[in-house]
Amino acid sequence: MLGHVRPSNGAPEDRRAPARRLIRTFTGAVNGNDCLTGMTAADGTHMELTSLLNDSTCHIVLVVMDGLGGFADAQFDSELEQAATPNLDRLAAEGIVGLTLPTGPGITAGSGPGHLALFGYDPTEYELGRGVLSATGVEFDLRPGDIAARGNLCTLDADGNVTDRRAGRIADDKAQTLTDALNAGVKVDGVEVMFRHISSHRVLAVVRGEGLDHRIADLDPQRTGVPPRDPVPRHPAAEHTADVLREVDAAIRDVLAGQDGADALLLRGFDTHHELPSFAERYRLRAATVAIYPMYRGVAKLCGMDTLPKPSGLDGQIALMGERWDDYDYFFLHHKKTDEAGHDGKRDEKVAAIEAMDAVIPDIVALAPDVIAVTGDHSSPTQLSGHSWHPVPTLLWGPHVGRDNVTSFGERACATGLLGQRPTQELMPIMLASAGKLEKYGA
Repeated sequence: MLGHVRPSNGAPEDRRAPARRLIRTFTGAVNGNDCLTGMTAADGTHMELTSLLNDSTCHIVLVVMDGLGGFADAQFDSELEQAATPNLDRLAAEGIVGLTLPTGPGITAGSGPGHLALFGYDPTEYELGRGVLSATGVEFDLRPGDIAARGNLCTLDADGNVTDRRAGRIADDKAQTLTDALNAGVKVDGVEVMFRHISSHRVLAVVRGEGLDHRIADLDPQRTGVPPRDPVPRHPAAEHTADVLREVDAAIRDVLAGQDGADALLLRGFDTHHELPSFAERYRLRAATVAIYPMYRGVAKLCGMDTLPKPSGLDGQIALMGERWDDYDYFFLHHKKTDEAGHDGKRDEKVAAIEAMDAVIPDIVALAPDVIAVTGDHSSPTQLSGHSWHPVPTLLWGPHVGRDNVTSFGERACATGLLGQRPTQELMPIMLASAGKLEKYGA
């Protein structure tokens, strides 16, 4: 049992009550302070972890293969099971494995909620849209009241239906040219509209003006053969914003009509300025990310992690960790190519991306961390060409983690491991304990 049990109404704990099953971690508030780290039980009981944290130094490495999870079907093993992963298998044989659920059974998680859960934040309490994550990742100065969205440059047919949601994964230089054209050409009365290129087809769109509300449904239909969605308010206060976005969408199409490579911008993940409780305050860890893609640098930065200079590739990420090893207790490494292949439905490419990560595992082990966690933020099976609800294979390795009887890293093997099947948020206290960061609870 982790932390101090305190009923949500502030009354003394009834020690005669049966043990309560924990279903969520790092949520709720203690004496009005939601920056404290804790676990919340089904009846709202809060278990505070902050008082258990010590100031000892440690090294934790979180390795996230984006969209790692998949599933075996009648024809194939999962992509992870198919991949040749001798180094990950070794970690699995020497550590413990299990399956994690970012947002709950049957719920398909986005990348934002998935990463917040990995960092120990309740993704249902701290809901972040892709817009604010993208803005933070490209270091855009998002102000209170701004509305931000992540956009996909896309192509349309003569009837206005989406033919490619990513414009053929357009090259960066061409996408930058289109972004520059949007910044120069999109003008809407009463608001300022700004664009920043993120990577490939990905573009940040920000609308600044009075009376805007971020509660707008996505314009991205998430499939081809249908037109982009009309802006629809999810709250009466967002009616004006929906009207503004109709004008923005029309202006975007007018500008792109005079360009080659894309016809529209599919906007999703509308959000506004947010601040999150600090990672350092919650865990007494000096944390940094070596992630490459802006969105993941963004979510790490919102949690208070340092964003180290953007490296190049997996080797660059690991080299940078080695250079800054003594400066931090916690490193977040992110591998995007697994998810890209999952979205594109390309099994062989996802297998290759997993094997590329496996090849650098010995370099991470050579840094001698106290704990290595390898997992994903969600599942992206190539059979579905997108995110899914399937549990995510997860392993923990380190001298004090323990060992189960599993000898390989894959979904069906993980289903039998000592880590069990649990909410993703529960990984953080287990990593902290395994790294020697939590003191004993009680006498």
